[in-house]
Amino acid sequence: MSNIKDVAKHAGVSISTVSHVINKTKYVSPELAEKVKKSIDILGYEVNPVARSMKSNKTGIIGILTEDLCGIFYPYIIKGISSVLEKAGYQIMVCDIMGESGDNNALDREFELIKKLISNRVDGIIFTSLVPTEKRKRYCNKLLKMANKDKKIPLVSIEQNLSEFGIDSVYFDNYENAKLAVKHLMECGCRKIAHITGPMNMEVAAQRTISYVDAIKEYNLYNDNLIYYGDYSHRSGYTGMKQLIDNTPDIDGVFCANDQIAVGALKLLKQYGKRIPEDIKVMGYDDVFVSSIVEPAISTIHIKKHETGVRAAQLLLKQISNDNISENLIEIKMESRLVIRKSTVLDAPADWILSDW
Repeated sequence: MSNIKDVAKHAGVSISTVSHVINKTKYVSPELAEKVKKSIDILGYEVNPVARSMKSNKTGIIGILTEDLCGIFYPYIIKGISSVLEKAGYQIMVCDIMGESGDNNALDREFELIKKLISNRVDGIIFTSLVPTEKRKRYCNKLLKMANKDKKIPLVSIEQNLSEFGIDSVYFDNYENAKLAVKHLMECGCRKIAHITGPMNMEVAAQRTISYVDAIKEYNLYNDNLIYYGDYSHRSGYTGMKQLIDNTPDIDGVFCANDQIAVGALKLLKQYGKRIPEDIKVMGYDDVFVSSIVEPAISTIHIKKHETGVRAAQLLLKQISNDNISENLIEIKMESRLVIRKSTVLDAPADWILSDW
C-alpha cells in the first residue's frame, strides 16, 4: 500500500508539498498540485481520515440538528446548508431532535445530540433549538462551555435568535409574521378566526400563538374555544379543524401554524362541504411547495428556507476561519412576506412552486 512518501517521490516533490495539497493548508502552484494529484491517482494512495483529523484537529464534518426531519420544512434548509458546505469540502451529519412532534423530552434529546456531536469533534454545528425563552441564558451557557472546552467548535442557531447569549443566529420574526397572517384574515372580513397551533414546547410555535392571541384581542374577538393545540402535522390540522368546526360551526377563518396543518384543515373542510374561501378562509405559514399545489392553493407566509441554510452555513464557515469565535456575534433576521392565494382570496392568481420538487 502506497504512503505519502511514495507519492512525494513519484511526483518529484517534498512530503510537505503533498501534505499541503491534501489538507489545503498552504498555497501550492496549480502545476505542482496537479502532479501530486496524478501521483495519488496512479499509486492509489488513500488518506487515513483518522490520522488526518488527529494531525489537523479537523474532521471535515459539520453537525446539523433539525426539529423534525420527517416534516417538509427542514429539507429546504438542509439543502441550502449543504450547497455551501460541500463546496468548502465539508460533509454534513444530520440529526433529528424530536422523533415525534410535541415530545416534552425533546430539549433533553437536543442537548444530548449536541453533546455527542461535540465528543465526535465535528468542526461546527448548525442547530434549531427547542429551548424556551426563560431557559435560554442558562442553556446557551452550557452549550458554549461544552463547545469551547477542548477543540473550539462554532455554533450557529437557526429559527431562534440566540445571539444575545453568545451564539450566531439566522432567524425569523415569528411574532410579526403571524400577526401579518391574522391581519390578512381580518382584512378579508373574517371575524371568527380560529388557530391550530404547532407544538407549544417549541418557542417558534409559541410565538406564533402569542401573536395570534394579541392580534385577535386588539379587535376584541378573542375566544378560548377557537384555539386547538396541535403538533405541526397534517393530522393535527384535520382533527383540530374537526373539533373547532363541530364546536363553533360559524368559524369564518383559520390561521394554521404551518402549511402541513393547513393541508389537513383543508381536507376536513372539504369533507364538511365548506366552500373555501367563501365560507371559511384558510391561512398557512412557511410556503412549502405543497401549499401552492393543493386545491384551493393556500395563502401563507413565505419563509426564505433555502437562503436561511445558505446564510447559516456561511456564518459557520466564517467562524471556522476565525481563531476567536466568541467575538463579533452576528444575528441575521430573514425577510418574510405574505403570499395571497385562493384559500383566502377567490380571484388570487395561481403561482405553483415547481422549482422545489
